[in-house]
Amino acid sequence: MDNLYERLICYENSDYYGFHMPGHKRNPSVTGAGLPYEIDITEIEGFDDLHHARGILKQAQEQAAKLFRGDETCFLVNGSTVGILSAILGVTQKGDRILIARNCHKSVYHAVYMNELRPVYVYPRREGELNGEIDPEEVRKLLERNQALSDGGCRIRAVVITSPTFDGVISDVARIADITHQYGIPLIVDEAHGAHFGFDPYFPKNANTKGADIVIHSIHKTLPALTQSALIHMNGEIVDRDRIKRYLHMLQSSSPSYILMAGIDACMRWLDSEKSALAFEHYTALLRKTRDELKKMRYLRLIETENFDFSKILISVKGTGYSGKQLYKELLETYHLQMEMAAGSYVLAMTSVGDTEEGFVRLVQALQEIDRSLCEEKHLFERYLSEAEQGIVYGLPKMEQICSPAEIEQMGRKHKEGLKVLPWECCQGKVSMEYAYIYPPGIPLIVPGEKISEEVIALFQTYRKTGFQVEGLEKEGYIKTVEF
Repeated sequence: MDNLYERLICYENSDYYGFHMPGHKRNPSVTGAGLPYEIDITEIEGFDDLHHARGILKQAQEQAAKLFRGDETCFLVNGSTVGILSAILGVTQKGDRILIARNCHKSVYHAVYMNELRPVYVYPRREGELNGEIDPEEVRKLLERNQALSDGGCRIRAVVITSPTFDGVISDVARIADITHQYGIPLIVDEAHGAHFGFDPYFPKNANTKGADIVIHSIHKTLPALTQSALIHMNGEIVDRDRIKRYLHMLQSSSPSYILMAGIDACMRWLDSEKSALAFEHYTALLRKTRDELKKMRYLRLIETENFDFSKILISVKGTGYSGKQLYKELLETYHLQMEMAAGSYVLAMTSVGDTEEGFVRLVQALQEIDRSLCEEKHLFERYLSEAEQGIVYGLPKMEQICSPAEIEQMGRKHKEGLKVLPWECCQGKVSMEYAYIYPPGIPLIVPGEKISEEVIALFQTYRKTGFQVEGLEKEGYIKTVEF
């Protein structure tokens, strides 16, 4: 099969002169920036069109579907976000109900807003310091309860979950898919962080093999692909694939990057090679060794759950008297190790098949050295959290849903006299008009239409004290609220 990258290189080395976009005209001397201008083209003769793929891009997408065990696969050059938006908009009508895991990424909530959907939330179990799995029986109960409603036939039309989560927690996709199919509705799985699933026995199979109707993968997160490249897979007969693809045409750039698409194609070809099997074998051996070493620490603790993606290395600071943010900064400033995320009581190191043995060794040595220091110097880190603050659960607080995000916006317009922008500490019992989240991972702690609780206010204040920025609010330290 033809290779998109090699075809771009051939074009670069040919005598074709392009009177077409983009404006740099494949001339690197214009800016001198060293970017790959020479292979950055638009939809010209011989290079196919992502939105109407019939040639090389059609073949590349078919290869991706085969590798990931999907019925039909489309390349995404606007990240998993465009896949999630298109999936949800493609399976719902304006005003429908949709069942979503409350720990979904903010892009799910954006789709809810765009189609004025009425969300029904299923909360994950709590597993120690982490948001845990979605209970299939909770999904069943909510579907039973809501499908019995008769308000204009507005029943749940789809279920959306995230598995694995940003932290690596895996839900029982097969059971959830079976339950949703009993109601004749599709299951959408945001598997953005699980693109590596199914390519080595150390990891679980991906959601395409477990009955999910739509699966979204961010291949740039855990596979050798360029940032912003992703895949959407569509399976079975429940979903209207043409409708989803129409939304992809609307929401995805009409000038998709051939550099990104060549990167996706190269990643797919690599996955289909013997070289990738050897690389995964080496990678998983390093992971096993690293995890075994980290389990020997006395004060810092390696976090795992029963169903877990072992590519994620989570290190808990709970009980040490300092925060995840402090450990994050110590690893960065002293050891030059950049973690993916700091949470309230742990840090997350994301690994992939692209990691080196040297990188794993440096991480283990740094964490072991910090752990020994905690034993030798009890006050190595400033203990500035009170006992009450140390006891706060950094997680997803359960919030009372008053109405949907679209409905609260309409109510805000009707009750302008009730609109107030208040300091966090004055917001208890008020209904939020704004999102609020810590990024990463981008899971909303408050969604518009939810009543603000004492628990979430205390959480915000502790996040601020420990150096985190609460995102999404128009004015820092304040929340736009409404009373009606």
